[in-house]
Amino acid sequence: MEFKISKELIQQLEQLIQSRNDVQLEILLNDLHHADIAEILDELDFDEATYIFKVLDSEKTAEILLELEDDLRENILSRLSPKEIAEELDELETNDAADIIAELSQEKKEEVISELQDVEHAKDIVELLRFDEDTAGGIMHKELVKVNENWNVLTCVKEMRIQAENISRVHSIYVVDDEDRLKGRLSLKDLLTTSTKTPIRDIYISKLNYVKVDTEDVEVARIMQKYDLEAIPVVDELGRLVGRITIDDIVDVIKDEADKDYQLAAGISQDVEADDSILELTKARLPWLVLALLGGFITVRVLGLFEGAMLATRELVLFTPRAAPCSTG
Repeated sequence: MEFKISKELIQQLEQLIQSRNDVQLEILLNDLHHADIAEILDELDFDEATYIFKVLDSEKTAEILLELEDDLRENILSRLSPKEIAEELDELETNDAADIIAELSQEKKEEVISELQDVEHAKDIVELLRFDEDTAGGIMHKELVKVNENWNVLTCVKEMRIQAENISRVHSIYVVDDEDRLKGRLSLKDLLTTSTKTPIRDIYISKLNYVKVDTEDVEVARIMQKYDLEAIPVVDELGRLVGRITIDDIVDVIKDEADKDYQLAAGISQDVEADDSILELTKARLPWLVLALLGGFITVRVLGLFEGAMLATRELVLFTPRAAPCSTG
């Protein structure tokens, strides 16, 4: 059943916050999905949302952080210390962690990175921050499963078990050479039905789609849509495997592009949200409104030049552009 926020739930949460009843707050929210909790926090004021955020375990709040509206996330991050933010990021995959760090000031960004406990995780995040956010490198995950073409099936399975511990979902098994250059992918069926002594180089599939780190995200989306891919590997300039992009990341790209197309069709020249103020929405449409007004003046001026002809031949009025009637009801 889909979760619905009730007025009673909000009132109950507000009472628990006022009484500083952290235990009951955890019991009430612990079984809810992180997206539902994010929806609840959006209904509370900043102080109440921040209070709940600090009460819950970082393993849960890390996922909540990704679901929050931009202004609420920014406000909560501003109230957390670099160490507290680092604790959240340690629970996230690299690309999600990099997205959050990118929203911080340069000074706080450096402080947060220095507080990260997992050194390798920190290195991966720093690497992702170097890429443009609208490229494959900017949206890729560093977490993936890769095996060496020189391993046999038995060694491959052992290494895959170790690597998979830090990955939430395994879409593909990638094959690389000794220089980490992408060679192909491994079929799970072949892995299960082949002798444990068989070298990986004899069974991997060399034909696969991939993108480079500087490929634009919309092009990545096009390729994944065309070939119906759940994930696609990313290589650097030397052909080395450096990450993967999943369908979840591409859904976000497609949504962003659809929003831009909608805004352009609506005459909006900058990014706005549906709940933005009338002033912000008007400012976003202002260039097109001014252009339309200017076009109206030009139309009136041009029609004035043909006033005599239109008086002589009244049928011409039927072919002139007319404004839509305004509703008075």
